Amino acid sequence: MATYVMLTRLSPDALTKPESVVELNRRVESRIKKECPSVKWLANYSVLGPCDYLDIFEAPNGDVATKVALLVRSFGHATTETWVATPWDRFVGLAKGFKRKG
Repeated sequence: MATYVMLTRLSPDALTKPESVVELNRRVESRIKKECPSVKWLANYSVLGPCDYLDIFEAPNGDVATKVALLVRSFGHATTETWVATPWDRFVGLAKGFKRKG
């Protein structure tokens, strides 16, 4: 499975009451588990900066990762940005496989 990193920014109306964030997260998590059972959540972080959360998860392919992002957005309280993350050792192996042209 591939590893994905998703940054999420909540809309201001999602943060009107701190306890509402907990309920929203519970609903999103439940929906992802139901609709994307192959996804394995690795980590969740609250972050400072332009985004509110950083999530790391594994999915079998980009379509499933896209579905996760769409489900998060479907609640109408967030925007997301999702990246595929390549483990360093794999990246080095891929880089070593390139031959220099020229």
